[in-house]
Amino acid sequence: MGNAHALDKFFKISERGSSVKTEILAGITTFVTLGYIIFVNPAILADAGIPKEAAIAATIVATVIATLLMAFLANYPIAVAPGMGLNAFFTYTVVLGFGLHWTVALGAVFFSGVLFFILTVTKVRAWIIDAVPPSLRAAIPVGIGLFIAFIGLKSAGIVVSNEATSVGLGDLGSPEALLAIFGIIVSVVLMSLRVKGALIIGILATTVAGMIVGAVPAPKGISDIMSFKLPSLAPTFGQLDLKGALQFGLFNIIFTFTIVELFDNMGTLMGLLRKAGLMGDEGQPPELGKAFISDSIGTMTSAVVGTCTVTSYIESAAGIAEGGKTGLTAVTVAVLFILALIFAPLVGLVPGFATAPALIIVGALMLSEIVHVNFEDFTDAFPAFLMVIGMPLTYSIATGLGLGFIAYAAVKILTGRYKELHWMMYIIAILFVINFAMRLH
Repeated sequence: MGNAHALDKFFKISERGSSVKTEILAGITTFVTLGYIIFVNPAILADAGIPKEAAIAATIVATVIATLLMAFLANYPIAVAPGMGLNAFFTYTVVLGFGLHWTVALGAVFFSGVLFFILTVTKVRAWIIDAVPPSLRAAIPVGIGLFIAFIGLKSAGIVVSNEATSVGLGDLGSPEALLAIFGIIVSVVLMSLRVKGALIIGILATTVAGMIVGAVPAPKGISDIMSFKLPSLAPTFGQLDLKGALQFGLFNIIFTFTIVELFDNMGTLMGLLRKAGLMGDEGQPPELGKAFISDSIGTMTSAVVGTCTVTSYIESAAGIAEGGKTGLTAVTVAVLFILALIFAPLVGLVPGFATAPALIIVGALMLSEIVHVNFEDFTDAFPAFLMVIGMPLTYSIATGLGLGFIAYAAVKILTGRYKELHWMMYIIAILFVINFAMRLH
């Protein structure tokens, strides 16, 4: 009883109209909804050359630390984990696109966390958020969603390269494609029926189905399972190349990491806090600055352990819907991720075609933000369109962002509507112009 009272007092549980039991149940709900990241993030990072076992450990450790920071500093019922979209930018733009080693990319992640921290403790963060128009803010997650879905379709073998048309339909009769389609159907049906943990169930069901048909090797017995060892952080811990990240250039990767993190995090946080009833009397959430500080420190930590930038997860809405209102919900999520380490060795058995459905579905969910693009004003709509279409078609989140920001500033100036531009938009657009110019040499 004393422990429950101490938790109640520390996290202000009764004050926010909740209970210890409700907070714990909310945390369990969030974990079940978010747990797919344990499978998906290592699969993406492995494409960058990071050893998969180390990526699994780094994903879990970074999630635990960042979520606990959110719980104890901000007292929010929000889980923080390596970001979908941010992991894609890390692997497919920074490492595979720019040809950098993953250790350099980790260095860029660390510096982006430092920059995000500086922006948070100064007024610059507020200036940037106020400067970017709602249409571009909405276009960022939409473009990232299409990019993630495209990666998922490629991993599933449903979309393939085609010399005549750039991309084309893959061999839908292949075991990998058929199993991925099976996973998509299972996940979509379960999500439509509002089954908690639909994505995890879809990943596991597809993996088991793959083992049954022989598309992926299965453990031969209990001895095989017992022989698995807990994943080690040793191959990635402290391997970030800070010097290499700075030598490659501030604008090329660090700036983009920071911009994506800023708007992804801000939109997610505000939406979740509104759902939790924590917006405050004047529409300004209490401890919002501490939430951003949690994310920035979490990002620096994630670089040290060996994974991409962390961000607040919209899946926390599942726990909030169950009544979660305090940091105890987040603590529960963190504890369950620690326990997940026991089962982490089994994650290595999950093939790419089993995680592909989760990428496709997450991409579809991110498309919902498109309703906030102002299609009535073409000077708003066209730059947003360039940003959205630019990310998947150039296979680069950074390029899509740059096209959108530059086009927005240019169109407003050339149509005589330059007064609608916040002064910070000029700086952002110029920085992206410099970014593109540097790629030419």
